[in-house]
Amino acid sequence: MRSNDLEANEPKRIRTSQSKKKVSNSKKSRNYTEDVVEEVTTEQQQELMRILSCQYHKNQRKTILENSSLRRRMRDFQFAQQKRTEKYGTSKPWGILGLYEHLSSIRADLEWAEDAAWRRQEGEPYLSWNDYDLHRDDGFNKPFFTYFLLFICTCTLVASIGLNGWKVEPMSVNPMIGPSAETLILMGAKDTPLIVIDGEWYRLFTPMFLHAGVIHYVLNMLALWFIGKAVEMCHGFIAAFLLFVIPAIGGTILSAIFLPGYISVGASGGIFGLIGACLADIVMNWSLIFSKEVNSDIRINVRILCWLIVDIVINCMVGLTPFVDNFTHLGGFCYGFLCGLSSLESLSKEFFGLYSWSNRLRQCLLRFFGLIISVSAICISLAVLFTLDGTSNPCPSCRYVSCIPFPFWKEEKWWYCDDCAVVSADVRKKDSQFFDELSLTCPDGTIEDIDISYLQIVDSSSIAADLPIYCRNHCENTFS
Repeated sequence: MRSNDLEANEPKRIRTSQSKKKVSNSKKSRNYTEDVVEEVTTEQQQELMRILSCQYHKNQRKTILENSSLRRRMRDFQFAQQKRTEKYGTSKPWGILGLYEHLSSIRADLEWAEDAAWRRQEGEPYLSWNDYDLHRDDGFNKPFFTYFLLFICTCTLVASIGLNGWKVEPMSVNPMIGPSAETLILMGAKDTPLIVIDGEWYRLFTPMFLHAGVIHYVLNMLALWFIGKAVEMCHGFIAAFLLFVIPAIGGTILSAIFLPGYISVGASGGIFGLIGACLADIVMNWSLIFSKEVNSDIRINVRILCWLIVDIVINCMVGLTPFVDNFTHLGGFCYGFLCGLSSLESLSKEFFGLYSWSNRLRQCLLRFFGLIISVSAICISLAVLFTLDGTSNPCPSCRYVSCIPFPFWKEEKWWYCDDCAVVSADVRKKDSQFFDELSLTCPDGTIEDIDISYLQIVDSSSIAADLPIYCRNHCENTFS
């Protein structure tokens, strides 16, 4: 039995031994596979590390090269500013002119530094800063549009004084030392009834070339020479043309709507458009103008910016005088600002390493916003103008934005802010040779019969000259 049991159990032992061998072989196989996998994985990791290391060093070299290139460009830019200071000095005009000239110098020095970087990359001959600065003023790179405006405005001023009999009106009539209102109307001044009722639409364009007098002309031409020249030299003929003409027309339309009883002339709307465009250029390049990397002393820019506000206030005070109105000024300023956002090119922030998607997106939004708003505003205001009857004022109290009675400390004033200057009347005679009665049509449409027999007037022209006085003395409402 025991031998049989041994015989019976023998195969089992053999099978068990064989199974152990199989298990042992499978373990060896598994261990071998794991070793192979581990070995392959290690090689892949090493290869991946080599790739990442190469990519890192490549990016690092690229960053070093970019930083080196940026430092080189900044050195070129700072060198250009140093040469400009040596040639022109550090003093700058105050106000908008000073700030915009500073911005123009940054733009010019940036263009030279970019040109130097391009020449260095392409192996082109080096162009010195002095040669580049002289080259910018050579050939056709001149402010021809500014020259044209100066010539036309000078000719129209001489023609208006000649049409006025080669004499100027007294200060109580025209404080700008210029012709009469009738002469300015003949020359093409803005007159809302003539535009709307008589269809003389050209009066939306001609006022930008006319001036109320010598004082008005000198102030505007000085501003045009400095600001218009700076804008045109920076951005070209077409940009200067658009930034002058569109704001001038837009401002005239607003003046025709809100000041229908007043005539006005002047290139002020276009000049304020150029000032608004300057401010738009400053806003778009604010981060560079007030950057420590670009400007060594930011306090200078802050002082100049404060004087900008003073300049605008002074020009608005001039707009309170006769034949000049602040609706043209402020309207031109707003249109110039919007057009400037849409048409002017901002300085390259990438040059200074300040590129970001937020800056690019903001620039695109500003361009779209300025273009849409300016075009829509001009179309809407023009439609509103031709829906009015040419005499009614949608905002009578708005006239004080552009007019204050002066001198305000005297009872008898040089000019007023009412509508009595445009009233009409009928005069009648009875049995005598003198005019007896005056039927005055007040600005609000009511008719007042006035006895003038005691004045013993025989000339109707003298009555016409005194109609505003009759209006203020006898009409209850001096506003249309």
